[in-house]
Amino acid sequence: MAGHSKWANIKHKKAKMDAQKGKIYTRFSKLIIVAVREGGPDPNTNSRLRDAIEKAKQANMPNDNIERAIKRGSGELGGGNIEEIIYEGYGPGGVAIMVDATTDNRNRTAGEMRHLFDKYGGNLGESGCVAWMFEKKGLILIEKKDDIDVDNIMMLAIDSGADDVEESEDAIEITTTVENFEPVKNSLKNNGIQIFSAEISYIPNSTVSVAEAESEKVEKLLEALEEHDDVQNVYTNYNPE
Repeated sequence: MAGHSKWANIKHKKAKMDAQKGKIYTRFSKLIIVAVREGGPDPNTNSRLRDAIEKAKQANMPNDNIERAIKRGSGELGGGNIEEIIYEGYGPGGVAIMVDATTDNRNRTAGEMRHLFDKYGGNLGESGCVAWMFEKKGLILIEKKDDIDVDNIMMLAIDSGADDVEESEDAIEITTTVENFEPVKNSLKNNGIQIFSAEISYIPNSTVSVAEAESEKVEKLLEALEEHDDVQNVYTNYNPE
């Protein structure tokens, strides 16, 4: 999507997260469990866990909840049987959709994903059916405020390995390779730059628009997917107009 679309979507998502604390804590717990299972319980050596903890703390998730999730992931406590799954499909008008989910019941979640796609005029596809339309990248957003030096931020980002930096009316959007995500993010933070959002994201190679009649259906489908308890992120090549 265009830079302003990413900014608007992520800002909207954060506002919804703030209004649904209990639900969000459950999502972050799952994210932490998966990160621990993949890379171990030490955030100093597990960058994915470090990012998950950082996001959980930004959402004011209590330290006790974070510690319990780490212990579940490492097997010290029960409830750590969580796996990460990417679902792919098409929405109305042929828009491509990727859903990043964490679940303790693969069959249940797959059935619920299929139901949501069908309900709103889309269809859940096989693995790989739309992934080729996206590229996995680091995405860093910085809110534009009166006191920030845009040129300095752009220079810092490029010098530390960013692929691209775009400026929109409200934000500076920085994209990186997955490998350079941490170095770029750390460079910005170490230079006192306040980051609004930083995540590994699936970014579409191009975007598509749909007819007005189908646009409403697409947005309802995306909203329903985002509100599902097992869903961490939803990515699409849909470009709202």
